Amino acid sequence: MTTSTLPKDHAQAPAVPPPQQRRAARELLRGARTNVVCFLISVLLFAAPLIYLLVQAFKTYPGFLQDPTGLPGTWTMQNFTDAWQQGDFGRQMINSLVYSVIPTAITLVLGVFLAFPISRGYFKHSNALYTFFIFSGFLPGGLIPLFIEARTLHLYNSMPGYLVLTSMSGAGFFFFVGYIKGIPRELDEAAVLDGCGYIRFIFTMIIPQMKPALATFGIFGFVSSWNNLILPLVMLSDSALWPVTRGLYSFFGEHTQNWPLVAAGTFIVAAPILVLFILLQRHLVEGVAGGASLGSRGIVPRGSGAGEPSGGAK
Repeated sequence: MTTSTLPKDHAQAPAVPPPQQRRAARELLRGARTNVVCFLISVLLFAAPLIYLLVQAFKTYPGFLQDPTGLPGTWTMQNFTDAWQQGDFGRQMINSLVYSVIPTAITLVLGVFLAFPISRGYFKHSNALYTFFIFSGFLPGGLIPLFIEARTLHLYNSMPGYLVLTSMSGAGFFFFVGYIKGIPRELDEAAVLDGCGYIRFIFTMIIPQMKPALATFGIFGFVSSWNNLILPLVMLSDSALWPVTRGLYSFFGEHTQNWPLVAAGTFIVAAPILVLFILLQRHLVEGVAGGASLGSRGIVPRGSGAGEPSGGAK
């Protein structure tokens, strides 16, 4: 009895992928090339100005005049020392931290307390209220009425007054409503059965589940407050109350010609924002995607969901 065997070359021949797999591989490679091109364009648009700014900050003033675009002939840290001292950034950094952290924290907490009952439909006409708050977010701020109000209420040129004026914004409200929609309503019912108070329920059950959204819009609120220039120019006349942006603005009157010094001061002001983004960047996409994916859903009326947590805090 004889047995037939395949030729050795034929038995070891690699399997040829079908045409569909080859087309998928080509499309994947084209997509990868597109992603690389987009990444390089983003780096060119966003990172290149920061790199150029940092390079100019290490130049001497004569070196900048000789070559405004090239690398420094002599690298020096003196510009950072002079900018820190002349701009009084030590005190202004503390002021900016106060103006950024406190209003952002208050705005986030108030936003959660406002977004939760609206997202659950515990108010009558919740959809109308939701639409009203969203529409109001697109309206420009009235700087002149705000200035008149600050003078009338004795909030002008005062740190507590400035904190009051900047702690009532509605940043992130739309995304908070969308994010809370993804939290099961069964938690509300369980809180009612366990006798959990409303305030305790928000702080112990809702806020811990909203960490990505809170981190995301905490970053946005912090950056917006840190970079705010117009409001400090109008509301704070005392130099002891100035934030870093107001102190940096003063460079362009006294040190307009010394651009390496201005570059060093600008990078000092921008450094905390860069560090914040590096530390919390993983929360940005998750928080925005979570709120945006659910934010377009309508508000479910109260009668169709679980009960509301009890009103008293325990």
